[in-house]
Amino acid sequence: MLNVSQLNQYYGGSHILRDLSFEVPTGKVTTLLGRNGVGKTTLLKTLMGLVPAKTGSVTFGGADLTRSASHARVRAGIGYVPQGREIFPRLTVAENLQMGLATKSANAQVPERIFEMFPVLKQMMKRRGGDLSGGQQQQLAIGRALAAGPKLLILDEPTEGIQPSIIKDIERAIRALAESGEMAILLVEQYYDFARSLADQYIVMERGEIVMRGEGKNMDADGVRERLSV
Repeated sequence: MLNVSQLNQYYGGSHILRDLSFEVPTGKVTTLLGRNGVGKTTLLKTLMGLVPAKTGSVTFGGADLTRSASHARVRAGIGYVPQGREIFPRLTVAENLQMGLATKSANAQVPERIFEMFPVLKQMMKRRGGDLSGGQQQQLAIGRALAAGPKLLILDEPTEGIQPSIIKDIERAIRALAESGEMAILLVEQYYDFARSLADQYIVMERGEIVMRGEGKNMDADGVRERLSV
């Protein structure tokens, strides 16, 4: 579904992303791991068109999106849940979810499966987003991205600052979405156990480069945890 080839990105004179190449297939969770400052969030911003790629290509569903605007990528079927959630705190839960329908027709409705995955959202439709707990806001951010019906869902550290019970809910939701076979999932995560539990395949970054990759079931044997703690 997503193909990244020889992607490079610079900030000033610093070479942040270095010849990154990888694929994110439909029906699988691709987990991207790495310590702080290795370029993970920069990569996601580049994939979403928030910062332009210096060189290389981003192909999605066979279409070249390397120079496309962010809204065009969303319309093409990419959903993005940014680090820190970035929900609209003054809008209600219902209004936040409706923002995810921006690329749909005027009479489009929020998919019922979002409430099946995260029942608390249905109970709090009239509550302002800023009044939710951190975990509830994360569920809302994921729900907002899913409302657009993406073919690729990108999540940037969804467990950050989240209580364990809600982490389990998010884990179940991500696995169900992947197993449905209707979307590809790119999960950026520092919480090793969470990443390992979901990964069909993994990528490890250091200093803007991919230094390890393999099947999720082999993460322990491959020494990924040790690599992240070095």
